[in-house]
Amino acid sequence: MTKKQKKALRKIIAGGVVFAAALLVGHFTEAPWYVNLALGIIAMCIVGLDIFWKAVKNLGKGQMLDENFLMTLAAVGAFFIGDYTEGVAVMLFYQIGELFQSCAVAKSRRSIAELMDIRPDSANVLRDGEFVCVDPYEVKVEDVILVKPGEKIPLDGIVIEGKSSMDTSPLTGESLPRNIKEGEEALSGCVNLSGAIQVRVTKEFGESTVSKILDLVENASEKKSKSENFITKFARYYTPIVVGLAVVLAVIPPLILQEGIWEWVHRALIFLVISCPCALVISIPLSFFGGIGGASSKGVLIKGSNYLETLARAEIVVMDKTGTLTKGTFEVTHIFPEKCSREELLKLCVYGEYYSQHPIAQSLKKAYGTMTGIDANGIDTAGLKDVEEISGHGVRAILDGAEILVGNDKWMRQFQIAYVPVKQAGTVVYVAKNKEYMGSILISDELKADAVQAIADMKQWGIKRLVMLTGDQKEAGEQIAGKLGIDEVYTQLLPKDKVEQVERLLNEKSKDGMVVFVGDGINDAPVLSRADVGIAMGGLGSDAAIEAADVVIMHDEPSKIPQAILICRKTLSIVRQNIVFALGVKIVFLIMGAFGVANMWEAVFADVGVSVIAILNAMRALR
Repeated sequence: MTKKQKKALRKIIAGGVVFAAALLVGHFTEAPWYVNLALGIIAMCIVGLDIFWKAVKNLGKGQMLDENFLMTLAAVGAFFIGDYTEGVAVMLFYQIGELFQSCAVAKSRRSIAELMDIRPDSANVLRDGEFVCVDPYEVKVEDVILVKPGEKIPLDGIVIEGKSSMDTSPLTGESLPRNIKEGEEALSGCVNLSGAIQVRVTKEFGESTVSKILDLVENASEKKSKSENFITKFARYYTPIVVGLAVVLAVIPPLILQEGIWEWVHRALIFLVISCPCALVISIPLSFFGGIGGASSKGVLIKGSNYLETLARAEIVVMDKTGTLTKGTFEVTHIFPEKCSREELLKLCVYGEYYSQHPIAQSLKKAYGTMTGIDANGIDTAGLKDVEEISGHGVRAILDGAEILVGNDKWMRQFQIAYVPVKQAGTVVYVAKNKEYMGSILISDELKADAVQAIADMKQWGIKRLVMLTGDQKEAGEQIAGKLGIDEVYTQLLPKDKVEQVERLLNEKSKDGMVVFVGDGINDAPVLSRADVGIAMGGLGSDAAIEAADVVIMHDEPSKIPQAILICRKTLSIVRQNIVFALGVKIVFLIMGAFGVANMWEAVFADVGVSVIAILNAMRALR
């Protein structure tokens, strides 16, 4: 327990002892009334003085109608009409409820803190030939840091010495370690499991992966869902209304029925205690906070509770193919030369794609190196000029005075080149030199291991439409879609075509449904921002992915997509349970209080008891 909680517990025990003494004196002795009053005042001061003080301070700020004011009004009113024990009981049990509530909230926040406990405390940086321990904020780009076995990697960088295995679960939720060696990227927040490694820092601590992830989770509460906004507005109007109803209840019935006023004042005080909306005001944001924290532990970063609520209502899921459903590791599988040798055809491709960082370009360079034994990145480019790349079409360049065209079938048709279509599944690269068709190269991509299961899970969990978008040719796209079990596929799309497809689906969705787009977060930024919810796949270390999407899946596993949707749905279910439960109990007890059926003790349960139960239910979202 915290110091504050221990202090509250001591106050409750002391007040409870005096309260018990007052009950014993009142029931088993003939003590004068002022003795009971004195004991009641002492107990009330012990357990209720801080509530009174908060109520007075809030009055000075113009915040009159809060729970402190309502409890103070009820307790003082009970004393005023002679119900000393009930007045003390209101404060005593309210404080007990507050203690339970504080412990529940602290446990929830502690759990989230443990889930996100990935911020390193220090870094061993090389200074004057020795490694010294410093604050990660003091480390600069190009500095060299040493990460020993068992330590967290403090900053992003490239391994320059040593090899090891990394526990990436704090970032990705992935249980299997990932091997890392010289030349590979090391990401902050991961845990070094085996060998010591030296890392050259590529980003300052404030820009590192771990800092971006923590900022996302910590700031997620700022983007409120419709449910949270509803509760905020509801509480703003609800409290003044119930206070007005309590005044009416205390004044109007005695005038109409010609009865004593004190009985109706008592009912009005009970009505006020029951009316406190704290169960809703606290438990609803806590439910969303728990859901975001629980998703983070699985490697799914949700940027706000508004996105969590939207993703829970997913109806149409649109997915890019490359890098989302397939590995994006292209391999040259066939070479079809027409007017040159296989080696010459591949060489023309490599020159054309020399400056491109696209995975297809990398696969062509790799194949050229395998075929010739020459590193494609080191070839002589003195004769290469005027390289022009058109996204979704291809590349045009001048090589030793000759015009080179490397691209898809649209690129060939644009320059009116008679080419031989390739019908096999895969990505086809056509090549022309001085408007003469030279041949084609077929590049294939593999499905990710869990892609088929991910599609099956989404179908099972009620996603109405699954759509795949790709720039591949019709035959290749349909073949991949058939393997996955996706019925709706659109091929040969440019980036702008994908935006148009998403806009069309937005118009076709039902009133309460949402359109989700899943892409790699780098090439698909326009589509990610256009959908109701944009999910970036494989965002581990990708600044573009973290910036572009509403939800970032930190590992390259399609199975995380249905898992994220399920987490959001379960969280929203908990939110709805709390709203229905809290409002239902409130309404029943308000009616009972108005008709004199509920007493002050039951009123305290209706307020504090419901709050504690709702908060405990909200904590389930963490799991």
